[in-house]
Amino acid sequence: MRAPTGEQYELEFGDLTATITQVAAGIRTLRYGGADLIEPFPEDSTPPSADGIVLVPWPNRVKDGVWELDGVPQRLAITEPALGNASHGLLRFRPYALVERSDSALTQAATIYPESGYPFVLDTTVTHELDTEGLTVTHTVTNRSPRPAPVAIGAHPYLRIGDVPPAQLTLTVHAGMRFETDDRLNVIGETPVAGTSYDLGAGRVVADLDLNDGFGDLASPVEHTLAAADGRTVTLWGDASFAYVQLFTHRAFATKEAGEVALAVEPMTAPANALNTGRGLRWLEPDETWTAQWGIRPRGFAGDSYLASWG
Repeated sequence: MRAPTGEQYELEFGDLTATITQVAAGIRTLRYGGADLIEPFPEDSTPPSADGIVLVPWPNRVKDGVWELDGVPQRLAITEPALGNASHGLLRFRPYALVERSDSALTQAATIYPESGYPFVLDTTVTHELDTEGLTVTHTVTNRSPRPAPVAIGAHPYLRIGDVPPAQLTLTVHAGMRFETDDRLNVIGETPVAGTSYDLGAGRVVADLDLNDGFGDLASPVEHTLAAADGRTVTLWGDASFAYVQLFTHRAFATKEAGEVALAVEPMTAPANALNTGRGLRWLEPDETWTAQWGIRPRGFAGDSYLASWG
């Protein structure tokens, strides 16, 4: 039987291991010394709640699946029918082609061809590499269309630290503003986080959070950190392109008991509805290539000299 996420590529570097999927170039497992750094899911399952997948050519939502290109309405497929939006791009259910692999690194490629609401051709690659920094993910997008194409990149990992319940972890995110949303999770405004319950700069216990919110005005360098009481941390970092993040405290995650929380920390180069607002959107000229990086970095995990010596 073939796995619902296609081929499964196993990577290893010291005590770091990962399983990368062919479908959506997703991260199915990421472990250090056997301790999970993301929420894993079984090989015979589809990614629950977009767990670990790549979001291209837009992350998050496009309201009503409609945007305008040179004054002409473009109508995307409604892939979030419960809320009536187009969600998480066009590669969520697509298989990637293997380009290159080694014991510790893997590059896959997928092409986006014109379809309803997105009349462009894009060549994309995703490289997952394990090294002394943990996991580094490198995206490239090349516009193969005869006209400029609007592009944004995102990813959808759920972070954790081994067997510590995520509710007991402390989340620190240095952001200056939050995107306000309506009951369909579409952006309706922006508000500063200073002095509010959304200010995570000093760290907040995940159990006390109820989030499905996008944040911007991120501090440089871009780092979002989960910390356990024993001193272990997992940091999701991004380069300057990843100027936004979506935080989601999911209390109905498929692999968890009712009421337990899974925490999505989603790096994004543009916030929700960017095809309409233009916020963070990158317009690639014909044959122009854009490269962006993010990664997951564990620290304080005992038992391996190159990890223990970091920092």
